[in-house]
Amino acid sequence: MKKTFFSFLLLIFTLSAFAQEYTITGNVTSEQDGLPIPTVNIIVKNTSNGVTTDFDGNYSINNVPQNATLVFSYVGYTTKEVVVTNGNPINVALSEDVEALEEVIVIGYGSQKRKEVTGAVSVVSSQTLDEIKPIKVEQALQGTVSGVNVTTQGGAPGAGLDIRIRGISTNGANGPLVIIDGYQGSLDILNPNDIDTITVLKDAQAAIYGTVGANGVVLITTKSGRKNQAPKVSFNSYTGFQETTRELPLLNATEYALLLNEAYAAGGQNLPYPNVSGLGEGTDWQGEVFNNNVPIINHDFSVSGGSEKITYAISGSHLYQQGIIAPKKTDFRRNTARLALGADISDKINVKANVIYTYLDRDAINDSGLGSVLFNAINTPATLSAFDDNGNFTLVPSTPGLGIEIINPLAQIDNTFNDYDLRKLNGTVALEYDVLKNVKLTSRIGFNTSNSEGKSFAKQVDYGGKVFDVPRSSVSQNAINDNNYSLDIFGTYNNTFADAHKIDFTVGTTVFKEFGNGLFATGYDVPNNSWEFADIALAEGISEARDVGSYAYDERRLSFFSRLQYDYKGKYLFSAMLRRDLSTKFGPNNRVAYFPSVTAGWVVSDETFLENSNTLSFLKLRASYGILGNDQIPSNGFASLLSGEATYVFDGALVNGQALGVLANPDLQWEEAKKFDVGLDLRLLNDKLDITADYFVNTRDNLLISNISTSGITGTSAPGSGSPTVNAGKVENKGIELAINYKDQLSDNLNFSINYNVTSLQNEVLEVNNSTGFLEGGGFGVGQPAPSRMEVGQPIGYFYGLQTDGIFQNQAEVDAHPSQSALGATAAPGDIRYVDANGDGVINFDDRTNIGDPIPDVTMGLNLSLNYKNFDFVLYTFASLGNDMVRNYERTLSDANKLNYVLDRWTGEGTSNTVPRVTTGATSNNVFSEFFVEDASFVRIQNLQLGYSLPDEFINKLGISKLRIYTAVNNLYTFTKYKGYDPGASSGAPIGGGIDAGFYPIPRTYILGLNLNF
Repeated sequence: MKKTFFSFLLLIFTLSAFAQEYTITGNVTSEQDGLPIPTVNIIVKNTSNGVTTDFDGNYSINNVPQNATLVFSYVGYTTKEVVVTNGNPINVALSEDVEALEEVIVIGYGSQKRKEVTGAVSVVSSQTLDEIKPIKVEQALQGTVSGVNVTTQGGAPGAGLDIRIRGISTNGANGPLVIIDGYQGSLDILNPNDIDTITVLKDAQAAIYGTVGANGVVLITTKSGRKNQAPKVSFNSYTGFQETTRELPLLNATEYALLLNEAYAAGGQNLPYPNVSGLGEGTDWQGEVFNNNVPIINHDFSVSGGSEKITYAISGSHLYQQGIIAPKKTDFRRNTARLALGADISDKINVKANVIYTYLDRDAINDSGLGSVLFNAINTPATLSAFDDNGNFTLVPSTPGLGIEIINPLAQIDNTFNDYDLRKLNGTVALEYDVLKNVKLTSRIGFNTSNSEGKSFAKQVDYGGKVFDVPRSSVSQNAINDNNYSLDIFGTYNNTFADAHKIDFTVGTTVFKEFGNGLFATGYDVPNNSWEFADIALAEGISEARDVGSYAYDERRLSFFSRLQYDYKGKYLFSAMLRRDLSTKFGPNNRVAYFPSVTAGWVVSDETFLENSNTLSFLKLRASYGILGNDQIPSNGFASLLSGEATYVFDGALVNGQALGVLANPDLQWEEAKKFDVGLDLRLLNDKLDITADYFVNTRDNLLISNISTSGITGTSAPGSGSPTVNAGKVENKGIELAINYKDQLSDNLNFSINYNVTSLQNEVLEVNNSTGFLEGGGFGVGQPAPSRMEVGQPIGYFYGLQTDGIFQNQAEVDAHPSQSALGATAAPGDIRYVDANGDGVINFDDRTNIGDPIPDVTMGLNLSLNYKNFDFVLYTFASLGNDMVRNYERTLSDANKLNYVLDRWTGEGTSNTVPRVTTGATSNNVFSEFFVEDASFVRIQNLQLGYSLPDEFINKLGISKLRIYTAVNNLYTFTKYKGYDPGASSGAPIGGGIDAGFYPIPRTYILGLNLNF
């Protein structure tokens, strides 16, 4: 009996011991450098109980039984298991798993170990995206990736951005190919918090994409769940307010009136303001149109996890941003929802699916160019009030001095009505089948389908005889449907022979089709002249001109590709790629093209003479050369279309009809990008210092050139007709890239990392074989020749105008100088003195030459990250040096307002040698010249962020694994001598992109945010 009793007590004690549970806390660091590792997965083995480490590597996990096993896992590190024997803290140092760490580089149709990559490849992590907090994904590449320059088309909500990888190479489309989880997509549709990594392929490594890879490739990998990961819930939110970063120093009312009096007196006219004493400051038109404390809000959440055979990730986001000009009429909404699933159907078959739904809603004003709101705010005199005595908008007089373009910007805002909505569904479904031990077959379908609707209302309005008067109200609507899909089927064979020879061979095919249609219509006489009734169904008025239109398109590509990767003992690396593309964008003579490339590398640090180095831990030399294509051209250039106009005689009467448009070129073909790169990857000081350097030469051949000389009998001068487009241009970009990263643990509580990257670029046009030898683009003022050119021996898009040589100080200098009357007026003291560039003794438009280059000579990024205890701090900066910009936001009419630099004008001999006199008389001072070209170099503090993570002992009681609050300032300050709003803006056009007609400034944004993980 006693024996039974004691046995029972022993059983109870044993069961209670096993039933005892603990809350385990600790810290996870890297064994290599001691730095904390965030987002490490920690799970109680064979259960779903798990957590992840916070930003500082700390964790706390509840309900852990005694003798249970904790599994610590993180991509790039060896998984570690620790048995729990008591409730003491468990600190773990994970060792790098070289094999796993180097698998993170996505290279297109597969991945490759970082050590084995032989191309110029850069990666931006999700941590960087989290630190920058970009509204649009493209912004995360500015200053973080060498060789990449991102320019904005304006600071308005939803405005476009342009990515240029290693310069501008063509007079056509220069944007990179974007691949999202294997399918061709667009960055506009993405929530930045859904992205795991951004990989940029800059050289011949991108040749696997053939005819669409010439401008570089941006590969997006979105976040997914991980196997054996407990459910992880993440919620991120921030709210903030925006303001303009800059207001131009315009003349106030008194300064304006005094200057105008001087100009009228110099022109022999009566003074417009005989008494200026009561004018004061006048109206600050910029203050009237700019708004402060303009809101921006962003929320997103995600749930991810996985079991032995299934992974999942679900996320949603909402972004709302108002504009700093006309907040209620310029706003941007982006809502996204994403589902990513992965399942092991069997030991050999895996299925993955990723679907993204995006809704965009954008309202806009005329925010750039002549006639924009800012253009009017800059040029409207400060002597005019915003409203008249009756509370109506003041009319800007239609006088010779103010012209017929300048209107009250507040009235312009009030009379602007439009709306744009986009709904897009895109994604991919893939199946991977392990056919044999070393053979994998992948089949993947990617798709994009979008429907957009746009509507704009032109209210009947009278601005007092201006070109913007609307005598008859109208509403214009459009409905557009765009679709594409791709089918990829490819197989991969990999094997290692004799423990030294490793081979990876990929072969496959891709079918890509894009198709869609658009419908446009305009209705007149909108009921009640009101936006509420602006609809085609209600606007029953008709017009003599055709008020409906439509289009449809259908383009396809059929591609075959192969890639062989070989390495010997991991030291000698070689890769060769070949792609064959067939595209319906080209005629039967040139529909097929081949794109080969080779890359090679040598891991010098694995050689015996360096294996014992105490300083150098890794050194790789690499080189690449390949040919890629660019088919981003208008469709059907090889065929003749009925897009011209003609007059025919039927039954003795003239009848308007259609005729052949632009002449066809059946030999049209895609552009070719010949890319050469040599580089090195270097790690020093126990991998604390990481250096990457590249020298590249990119030559773009077969550029599409218009204005080809043809016989007059072909009818190219007829309405709607034109000369054919021919492959007849060549551009070269060459430069050096350098990226340096250093990270260190200074103490148990303090660590930091610093990144510096710099790119130098030289651009030169090598060939333009048309009838003139150049292409023109852009615009300056009204009625002047195009100010930008593409010409042999010059950088693409350089500024073409007159050189200046100061100001004429007296009549003797005027008499001694070649005549400038051919420019439209005889020179006088106080006028700009132009250079006789061709030495023919006469100043005319033949003396125009290179007076500026919009392409920066050097771009740089300097980024700093600090962590001290629970505090974290980041700083991102970007610099662009050597780029010029044309000041084109000033109307040259005598009565328009001016920037205050005109206060330093010439008023007599010796008073100024930089700013000409003011007068209402005829001068040539407004002819496009160096006077309007400025150095637009700048250094910008892009992002400043300070965060604090609440202690684990506090938040764990609430069931929270991470709670971080932060404050940030985006676009904090720009250091520049440029007079305009934004020295980094561009229209995106390769020829004429650097001409500033009043770019909407990027707002400064103050943010308060929260990161919450469960």
